[in-house]
Amino acid sequence: MTVKTPVTKNICVDPDDAPELTDEWFEKADLMEGAKVVRRGRPAGRTKALQTVRFDLDVLAAFKATGKGWQTRMNDALREWLKEHPLKQV
Repeated sequence: MTVKTPVTKNICVDPDDAPELTDEWFEKADLMEGAKVVRRGRPAGRTKALQTVRFDLDVLAAFKATGKGWQTRMNDALREWLKEHPLKQV
């Protein structure tokens, strides 16, 4: 015999009641991970660009194996390399 589970209350939300997601709204928003505040509001400036880059699979796998934050660590490793090996303009 199966046990009945308690009935969950259906909460209808009207999409028109949602706030408009403007830049001002995001500037005031807090970024949360569970109950922990990760960041307050939007960062001051955008300093990164979205690019398509190809890496060898073993290099990519090595960084991904380090867990969450691997992209930041890869960026830091490239920045460190550039300090030691300045590139010349072509």
